[in-house]
Amino acid sequence: MQNLVFVYGTLRQGQTHHHLLTNADFLGFHATLPIYNLYDLGAYPAVVEGHHTITGEVYGIDDDTLATLDQLEDVPVTYRRELIETPFGQAWMYLYQEASQLEVLISSGDWCQKV
Repeated sequence: MQNLVFVYGTLRQGQTHHHLLTNADFLGFHATLPIYNLYDLGAYPAVVEGHHTITGEVYGIDDDTLATLDQLEDVPVTYRRELIETPFGQAWMYLYQEASQLEVLISSGDWCQKV
């Protein structure tokens, strides 16, 4: 069974953890509905509920890759998974659990353009 995942930070092309998607199928780019906020935590981003669109990429992944991503994202402690609608079907998205610790908003919603 193939899962879909929407990635918006270090798993995107050219980013530090993209190698974890070596066996994944890149399906395309996607921008979410304006119901999230993206924050800069230094080495990685965090998404919580909010009022901005988040830019990212959608991949088709197998169960083993999903388990690896869950481990990377420390599910269910640091992040939790939620299904979102994309043009490619429903995809998992990782949402940060500790919204009270977030300070540096990336208002563009794009981790790769956070300058």
